[in-house]
Amino acid sequence: MNDEQKMLQAGAARFIKEQYSFEKRRALAASPEGFSRDHWAKFAELGWLALPFAEAATDASTGGDEVGGLGGTAIDTMLLMEQFGQGMVLLPYLSTILMAGRAIEAMGSAQQRARFLPPIMAGDLFASLAFVEPQARYDLADVSTAASISGKGWRLSGAKSIVLNGDVADLLVVPARTAGGRTDERGLSCFLVDSKAPGVQIRTVPSTDGGRVSDIVFDDVKLDPEALLGPEDGALPFLSALLDRAAAALCAEAMGIIDAAVEATRAYLLQRSQFGRPLASFQALQHRLSEMVIAQEQTRSLVYVASMRIGEDNPVERARAVSAAKAEISRNGSMILANAVQLHGGMGVSEELNVGTYFKRLHMINALFGDRDYHVRRYAALAA
Repeated sequence: MNDEQKMLQAGAARFIKEQYSFEKRRALAASPEGFSRDHWAKFAELGWLALPFAEAATDASTGGDEVGGLGGTAIDTMLLMEQFGQGMVLLPYLSTILMAGRAIEAMGSAQQRARFLPPIMAGDLFASLAFVEPQARYDLADVSTAASISGKGWRLSGAKSIVLNGDVADLLVVPARTAGGRTDERGLSCFLVDSKAPGVQIRTVPSTDGGRVSDIVFDDVKLDPEALLGPEDGALPFLSALLDRAAAALCAEAMGIIDAAVEATRAYLLQRSQFGRPLASFQALQHRLSEMVIAQEQTRSLVYVASMRIGEDNPVERARAVSAAKAEISRNGSMILANAVQLHGGMGVSEELNVGTYFKRLHMINALFGDRDYHVRRYAALAA
């Protein structure tokens, strides 16, 4: 790491230690919005909301426009997300910054970027990418939500599921079918939708890890011509690259969770005694912990590779690296967290201990952006 990356990592670790205790997180999870807007404003002040955005984005029609980001790399994002995982941070960073915000940066016109990115980076605008549909099973091309031309604008109808932080989003980025059949790769377009527009219906439920997810129905929603984000009928390659980057960041968060779980388990075994001896002195438990550490380091290597490959121009290598990391997060991470819960005894599943919450968050991560079976199949197909 260079000096700036060390400062970023240290700053995030300090925020977790000083302002985001496990008890604080539990209280925030039970609050009406599920997170702290004061913390979000702090993220904006520290520059974390602007971190992944380019300092200047180019547009063919204008020759360039200033976005005002910090031009951070995938490694910078990895370091930040890893610390968020350690603290189990409940903030819409993934949904607003790494998904919806990056979608606007990648596909938006100069005018769209100038309109939406500054308030996102300032912490004044929340956004979500509503891309999941119940029938799709991780297939990005499987989209039944449809948009049709209506006068000079568009009309949007359909439904999306598991929209991260959809209840607080001011703006929704919505992929919809504008041509072709339901699973055709060609014919997808993205639209910017005001979450409070007539015809938008949002139902939110708590997720098992303390977060919030929403089901959203679009009932003949009227959109202006400027709502089209990116090329008409050509959004799939952008979405694929975007979600690979988001998955790599999610793997980094999972790595932080794994690190915290291993450390919590080690501390517990050293602290707790049985038969007049610390649990850490029993060889069988030492073997269990050593297996956890080996799996931890194997997984860390793949997460680092995915973060390094995410900026490459080769989409196949990028996708293979992400799928390898995601598959191993699911396998090794599940083993590590299961052992962490078991080595804490019956208390491991209680709400009072952070290890049980680590376990729940990791299982949520395993299901997002493709489970282990999906990524194993994807990796094999890409390697063929």
